[in-house]
Amino acid sequence: MSPVFAHGRLRLYLLKLLEESPRHGYEVIRLLQDRFLGVYSPSPGTIYPRLARLEEEGLVTHEVVDGKKVFTISDRGRAELEARLDELAELEQEISDSVRDIAREVKEDVRDTVRSLRDELTQMARDVRQNTKDQHDAKDGVRAAKEELRAAKDESRRIWREQKRTWQEHKQELQRQRRAWRDDAQRWKTDWLHSVWGETFEGGGSRDHDTELGTMLAEFVHEIRGAAASSSVTEETLATAQDALYDAAARIRAALR
Repeated sequence: MSPVFAHGRLRLYLLKLLEESPRHGYEVIRLLQDRFLGVYSPSPGTIYPRLARLEEEGLVTHEVVDGKKVFTISDRGRAELEARLDELAELEQEISDSVRDIAREVKEDVRDTVRSLRDELTQMARDVRQNTKDQHDAKDGVRAAKEELRAAKDESRRIWREQKRTWQEHKQELQRQRRAWRDDAQRWKTDWLHSVWGETFEGGGSRDHDTELGTMLAEFVHEIRGAAASSSVTEETLATAQDALYDAAARIRAALR
């Protein structure tokens, strides 16, 4: 029960509603809902028993119209209503004040709801803008990362090309040095053999034997040069080596005669 209707007040207000116009129970419920802006909605278990009690007291009567009980205030009911006009006026004022309070509360609730909805929409728009900015930033970051990766790949290719060109130049230089060394070795071998063996080396004998002998002598020279490179050559060791070489040359010339 709404606090507006103190003891006996709902009974008085029902007489007032029926005095305005004959009504059935459902219309009475809907009318109360409308007057209290939907805040107060009495149940059928509240209204119908009171209408039945008013009828028992002879304050209202009813007739069935289209299968519905339509209640009408009786003369006795009007007499009670007139006797309680002051109380009814006070009740009407209380209802007006209550409805005004309800309307103000509803208005404040609506205002709060609108303000809250506006704040939510503002925050939603801000979030959408932030998300859009984040997406743009993410796209820019991905684009920048791709550009950095592309630049790194280009730099890696450039370094590889330079290293490959340097390696090829080193390889070509090594091959050139090897060819020069072979030419120098062959030239040195020929000159040395002529200087050591003279006409004996230029004399008879097959070309294959001459070549084999030249190879043996070249290997001998190579071995001696390796030993010299791995040790310290002094004047004393150089003199000893020279004696040994002349001795070896003499023995080889004797073998070739």
